[in-house]
Parts: sequence; structure tokens; C-alpha cells
Amino acid sequence: MCGRYVIASPPEVMRHFFRYAGQPNFPARYNVAPTQPVPVVVEDTGGARSFELMRWGLLPAWLKDPRGFPLMINARSETILEKAAFRNAIRRRRCLLPADGYYEWQASGSHKQAYFIYPREGGPFGFAGIAETWTGPNGEEVDTVAIVTAQSSPDLAVLHQRAPIVIAPDDFDRWLDCRSGDAREILPLLQPPAQHAFAWHPVSAAVNRVSNDDPRLIEPLTEEALAREVEASAPKQTRVQRVSHPPVAKVDQGQGSLF
Repeated sequence: MCGRYVIASPPEVMRHFFRYAGQPNFPARYNVAPTQPVPVVVEDTGGARSFELMRWGLLPAWLKDPRGFPLMINARSETILEKAAFRNAIRRRRCLLPADGYYEWQASGSHKQAYFIYPREGGPFGFAGIAETWTGPNGEEVDTVAIVTAQSSPDLAVLHQRAPIVIAPDDFDRWLDCRSGDAREILPLLQPPAQHAFAWHPVSAAVNRVSNDDPRLIEPLTEEALAREVEASAPKQTRVQRVSHPPVAKVDQGQGSLF
């Protein structure tokens, strides 16, 4: 899945990579979270691409009242043609979400470790997205978007069983072109990132707080810092026992295997 991600490349780099018109100036974001406005690349019927802002968390056009409706930030590729919330969007409103990496969390006992996942070769990339415009009771319109996910490749599966789908630049035109209204032709693109295409490293628990948003969030943790975070997340009784028995604490800092 994808629940937080990073947009770090300068606007000019993004514009050149995705080839959209206009020159929007937007700041780097290191902790993009659901319900926030996010950059999205769309294509009109003439084939021209443009940059838009949409709410991350898809609301189907037929939805009467969003209150109590699940927050749909991801759409499973395996059922995307069947689900009422997604089947029109995958046919008519496919899009790309510019990114430079994303976060995933892995639980180990009482500790939930965050990892920053990014292209091994560096540079920006585009998540596969689907969009819908929801119209409220007073006529207000909200453009919303979800990221399409697939079963993880074997290497990424050590972090999570789901992974966001990344569309290769050579397939941008094919993905964005919705003029035929037939989504079956793009189904071969709904694949997880290729094996070893992405790398990752552990990052600070500061990313858990949405209000934190700076480049330090993607910096790799040292072994010492990682051990401190694991120790801090241990149940209080366990920590007391370690303080009472220094030799044991010295041998086992609670770090264990990263994976």
C-alpha cells in the first residue's frame, strides 16, 4: 500500500519529466498524507498533459454523503474493474502522481519501524492513479484521487505485501490516454515495481507525525539511533528490567533483524 510519500524534485525537474504544460511552483514535501492536496498529472482528450491539485482520498461521483465513507487512498489492481467506486475512474480518469519515494511501516514486537523506499537509480517517478470529481449538496466540486496498488514483488514483500504501482515513462501516454474507455488494454501495466528497482532504509519515527515535514525525515537512521528507537518503543516493564540488569541490556539492545 502507500499511506505517506515524498515529493522532493524541483518543479522544473517534475515538469520536464512528466511533460505537462505550465510551470507550477510548489514546495518540496517530505510527508505527504491522506486528505491533503497532492500534485496530479492528467491528459485531456487532445493528448495535452496538465498539472492539477487533488484531494488524496477518492470519493466516488455517485456518493451522496462522504461522512462515514471509508478513506480510499489506495485501489487494489486485482478488483479495480469490479468495484463500483473505481471502475469508472479506471476507464475514464487515469492519472499520475509525481513522487520521489514513499514510506512503509513494519511491525516487530511493540516497535513499528518506518522505512523510506525510493528508486535505486534515483530521480522522480509516477504512481498510477485514478481520479473522480465529487459534487457536494451545494454544488461544490472536489477533485479526488487514489493510488493503484498490486501484490508486492518478492524484495518489497519483506516490508509489506502490497506496493504502489509505478508507471514507466515510456508508458505514460498509454496510461493517461482514456479516450477509448476500455481499461482492459492497460491491465498489463498494473504490475508492482520490478525486482530490485527500489531500495530502502530505516528512518526516524518523526515521520509518524504528519506535522513533521522536512528533509531529515528521509535520512537513514544509524544503528545506534535505530536501537534507541526500538528501546523507546519497548513496553515500560521491559525497559525497567533492562535497567535493572545492565549486562543483559548491553548484549541485547532490542535491535534484532531489520527484516
